[in-house]
Amino acid sequence: MTIPVICLAGPTAAGKSAATLALAERWPVEIIVMDSATIYRGMDIGTAKPSGDEQARVPHHLLDIRDPAQSYSAAEFQRDASVLIADIAARGRLPLLCGGTMMYYKALREGLNELPAADAAVRAAIESEARELGWPELHRQLSRYDPDTAARLAPNDSQRLQRAIEIHRISGRTMSDWLKDPPIRHGDTPPFITVSLEPSDRLALHTRIAQRYQAMLDMGLVEEVRALYQRPDLHTGLPSMRCVGYRQIWDYLDGKNGLGQAVDQAVAATRQLAKRQLTWLRSLPARHVVDCLAPDAAERVVDAAAAHWPAAR
Repeated sequence: MTIPVICLAGPTAAGKSAATLALAERWPVEIIVMDSATIYRGMDIGTAKPSGDEQARVPHHLLDIRDPAQSYSAAEFQRDASVLIADIAARGRLPLLCGGTMMYYKALREGLNELPAADAAVRAAIESEARELGWPELHRQLSRYDPDTAARLAPNDSQRLQRAIEIHRISGRTMSDWLKDPPIRHGDTPPFITVSLEPSDRLALHTRIAQRYQAMLDMGLVEEVRALYQRPDLHTGLPSMRCVGYRQIWDYLDGKNGLGQAVDQAVAATRQLAKRQLTWLRSLPARHVVDCLAPDAAERVVDAAAAHWPAAR
């Protein structure tokens, strides 16, 4: 029998870590972390990475697998997670996906369109143009030859704009054209059950986000970013340094703004991230929603898993 895989998803600050530990107390789970920031070594505070104690209580996979100077793609996650799901099930344990990087989940569930590999030289050239012209101008240029992609990207969405422009320059085909090709899957696709932690009050989640970021600052986030800032091989063009909460402190250390402004920008960017995560989750055809603001949210997640996860009964 194919073992269904449960995915505990939700926006940032929804309480996913507490819920995963509650699940681990009930069943022999191993957690496959679905997060594009916790993959990086030395980025612990600002990513809300599971603590050493939490990792000792339940096995976590795909943490600290890259240096911040390196990259990690959704295709690599698809491959790595597929292997882990099979290995965990073969050991008689239950694979539990947990995180908020929705592109990773989409890649695992639906497969990915084959796209050209990244080219460091092309990316560096695009970064140079963006510094001179600004991302809104590059967005305007993209709209001339790939209007479909430009329409779904914000003018300052630097990471996605860079990728769309890079693909066109490398291949001569637009991203929207590439995405018309059928997605590619690796290995068998197990059935997925999604339990989604979502707020009944968006403003309450915003308050949580601000409080959590302040807690990160109290724990030493500025010092953590300073250690990264002092490395000559790191810069804001890297995916790691674009992580929400890091880029804003980097700009503060670079003298572009004050600490108070950086904090305000980081909190605002985190709220926008949560909004995007919720939009993606609500597009799923089937998900089991738990109010993340409920005082017994973790217990409700366990109940939802018990009801919809036959392998865990």
